[in-house]
Amino acid sequence: MAAVPSAVVAATGLVGGYGVARWTRKRQLGGAVLAVAGAAAAQQWRTRAGGKAAGALTAAYVAAFAGSHPLAKKIGAWPSVLGVAGAVALASWAVADRKPA
Repeated sequence: MAAVPSAVVAATGLVGGYGVARWTRKRQLGGAVLAVAGAAAAQQWRTRAGGKAAGALTAAYVAAFAGSHPLAKKIGAWPSVLGVAGAVALASWAVADRKPA
């Protein structure tokens, strides 16, 4: 079975974390989704691209989460979350997923 690309895992963590928090009204549950997906993506990044790349992509993941909050005040919550998830997915693909595992 083919592995799920790290870009998909990271984007799903950001979108899924927000969706779970919003629909359940439990921010901690959304945070758990965000953290589990982030940890899974970081492990893939480390395996596929090395420690430095994994550190940079993990920082981008956390920055995307943090940056989505002020961005949401300007463009709306869902557009913000989808935008930052797309940016992280693109970075993840370029660094870790472009070459076959």
